[in-house]
Amino acid sequence: MRDEAHLRPRAANFRPLTPIDFLVHAADVSPARRAVVWRSRTWTWKEFETVVRRLVAVLKGHGIGSGDVVSVMCTNRPEMLAAHFAVPALGAVLNCVNTRIDARDIAYILRHSESRLLIADPGCAVVAKVAVEDVGLPFETIAEDGTNGDGLKLLGNGPAPEIDLLEAVTDEWQPIALNYTSGTTGNPKGVVLHHRGAWINAMGNLTALGFTRETTYLWTLPMFHCNGWCHTWAITAAGGTHVCLDKVEPQAVFDAIANHRVTHLSCAPVVLYMLVNSDAKETRDPAKRLTVATGGAAPTASLIKAMDVLGFDFVHLYGLTECYGPTSIRELDDAELSLDVEERAELLARQGVRHLSANRIRVVDETGRDVPRDGKTVGEIVLAGNTLLAGYYRDAEETEKAFAGGGFRTGDLAAHHPDGHIEIKDRAKDVIITGGENVSSLEIESVLSRHPGVAIAAVVARPDEKWGEVPMAFIEAKSGRPIDTAELEAFCRQHLAGFKMPRAWAFGELPKTATGKIQKYQLRAAASRGANEADA
Repeated sequence: MRDEAHLRPRAANFRPLTPIDFLVHAADVSPARRAVVWRSRTWTWKEFETVVRRLVAVLKGHGIGSGDVVSVMCTNRPEMLAAHFAVPALGAVLNCVNTRIDARDIAYILRHSESRLLIADPGCAVVAKVAVEDVGLPFETIAEDGTNGDGLKLLGNGPAPEIDLLEAVTDEWQPIALNYTSGTTGNPKGVVLHHRGAWINAMGNLTALGFTRETTYLWTLPMFHCNGWCHTWAITAAGGTHVCLDKVEPQAVFDAIANHRVTHLSCAPVVLYMLVNSDAKETRDPAKRLTVATGGAAPTASLIKAMDVLGFDFVHLYGLTECYGPTSIRELDDAELSLDVEERAELLARQGVRHLSANRIRVVDETGRDVPRDGKTVGEIVLAGNTLLAGYYRDAEETEKAFAGGGFRTGDLAAHHPDGHIEIKDRAKDVIITGGENVSSLEIESVLSRHPGVAIAAVVARPDEKWGEVPMAFIEAKSGRPIDTAELEAFCRQHLAGFKMPRAWAFGELPKTATGKIQKYQLRAAASRGANEADA
């Protein structure tokens, strides 16, 4: 077929894909439907769009425009949800900051991202203020209830500018978010996500998890974590309801489920263990079943059984910040639902198959060839498709390394089963996933090595029933320098965020190769044995 000029895209038949359009659509076609619930308040889609436009006005007042990075450090409040639309509506880039990190890490992110503004909620304001004073950055806090008192009153009745929320999105490849993730180095890497990928993955999540206008989604997953796995945009696309939760506490979760007729939630397994081990579960009506999507660690048989009693249906997701969150899904079909709990747990421990719009998933050997689909041969998971990062911000070398060979190298080692499902067997990268958060083992090792009594420190993941994984430190002490756990724990508390602290310790000479490299596979085996003995 000939390439004729009159067949090319034009203004009438091409618009850049952007998840901002989901909000515009919801406010236009369902203006009076329930959109957002927080505390005792409810907003319709038209009312929530007004909240977004108020935030746009604030950002404009700070001179924010196309390409500027805006950092937001906030729990799951309506303002955090609004930022996912207001910031990109100006052509700016949203940088969601982990609410659990310390001022030093925040300052690093603000500098590296070249952020123009930091907005924080009251709970994060103290540590955020320390960081912005260090960096020298404009800072805004949010009023405690969003309406009264000091700070931004985006949830009040103030004026909202008339603005075309889609006008600034001129290229679907332009950045929508800059998310920082721990890698194999101490400093996090800035993952640049674009409007096109966010739109596609949000729609893929919508279809994979069955989000509809009748969906009521409870925010137990932090919105700062990979933009809430793109569910900030997916639930809006469906025209469902966002139920915001300030803090994940068992009674608050069960109350929200009952009061708002929640149909879906997502979280790390640690949240589920919190629920099943709480007395608050006695208030749960298991007849009103809901779907819970979890990732970061494989669910155990005991957890699946306990959650099933409470009326929760499991879905296992796999993904990375670099692929907008979920890229594969493992759910049970009708025949598998009748299996006993141990068999169901074995199946749900797998990472599954790609959902409709996600990346192509391959498991390859060292030569780049696909491994046999025998469920045993291990290779590296490699992704290719539309829902991959544009690259790492200000790091061309890491970007090229990640995309070497024509796909995105995840660093996760897996087997491919005959039915197409993948199952992770190990992690090539030294990243520990604890409570759904990524922790660099090298960062912990770097801190420990600064202790005067430590000769060598090595940190690996130790399996944990509650957190999925926890850091375990193996210490080779300096000769003649006695050292104990309490001393090291006190030292770590001065330099590490709480969730990065080692939870288990071992002392002695570390196993090494002939060239002096630490044999971490032996340490992982020892950590796993120790966890099993503790559980016995």
